[in-house]
Amino acid sequence: MTATATQGPRGRPDPRSRSGRPPGDHASPGTSPSTGAALAVLPRVLSRALAWTDAHRSHFTLPDDVLEPHTQVNATLKPLGELAQLGSTIRRATAPGTPEHELAGDLVTYAWQQVARGDLLLELLRAEPFAAYPYEIYAAFAGYGLRHEGFEALARPLTATRAWAHTEQHANRQLGLVNSERRVGVVTHTDAGGVLSRTWLGGLSEPWMFEGPSGYALTHTVFHLTDWGRMPDRVPERIDGYLRTWLPAWADGCLESGQWDLTGELLAVAASLPGPPPTALLDAVWPVLADVQHTSGCVPETGVPVREDAPPDPYPFIDCYHSTLVTAFAAALSLRSLRSPGPTRQTDEAGPGRERHTP
Repeated sequence: MTATATQGPRGRPDPRSRSGRPPGDHASPGTSPSTGAALAVLPRVLSRALAWTDAHRSHFTLPDDVLEPHTQVNATLKPLGELAQLGSTIRRATAPGTPEHELAGDLVTYAWQQVARGDLLLELLRAEPFAAYPYEIYAAFAGYGLRHEGFEALARPLTATRAWAHTEQHANRQLGLVNSERRVGVVTHTDAGGVLSRTWLGGLSEPWMFEGPSGYALTHTVFHLTDWGRMPDRVPERIDGYLRTWLPAWADGCLESGQWDLTGELLAVAASLPGPPPTALLDAVWPVLADVQHTSGCVPETGVPVREDAPPDPYPFIDCYHSTLVTAFAAALSLRSLRSPGPTRQTDEAGPGRERHTP
């Protein structure tokens, strides 16, 4: 869906951005060009991205034939599930009473209504008991406190089967399933520590082998490990050190090649690390991504940013909804990290390698 980070954008960047610099003309993420530069732009970035999402919420509406076999999951349920997941994380990361907090919660409520308060997910689970995605979408709501008794009653025996425990998938996807089980509150089907060791990130892969697919695998490994930034202390020390060393170089490469969606995910990873935030990285990268954001609030996945302010929709929805949500998600985490540096208070007694799992 997105070009690799080693590829150039689809065309040359606009020779001059709104800030008067070429989009690729930025300070190295390894140094801080201006202390507080991230905090100066983050509130506006978050507010605009959420406003755009709210204005386009009808695009997340599920079609009447969503349960039919011909319906494309990636164009219907996937965007809605991402709205639920990232919206719930933004609400948790923002202060109660703020417009961003309230709007994020409203978007999650809208997504819950779209799945008929869980009834539609139950129908999906009945139709596809072998599929993990209905369970993972449900877990996004369950982690927020929205539950459906009938769904969980059916899911309980299904997740205890040998087939569920031995579903063949990439390690980072399996880690996502483990996190979904944690959210629902059932015994996990395998040990998270063992799965983490089989991921690209867990193996501390050679950093110069980073490209698009491995980049997204890396970011989602962190998201699943930390429950989307809520539990940074789940990141092992060796991985924390590896990420702090190499995130600046990877972010720089993404900026140079116009990979805005992956840039946002890397920023979310940076804001999900335990301990003090990597301030120099955030200060270097956030002003660049803020400059890419259209005045309407949306952010393209890749390529040359549209600079004209007149068009209400500078990009097709499918080409910007995810990167816009990711930008809002990363902005909320970054603001939380920069305003409250240090270890996150929230802990989880069942960290990697310690949770119970089925035989």
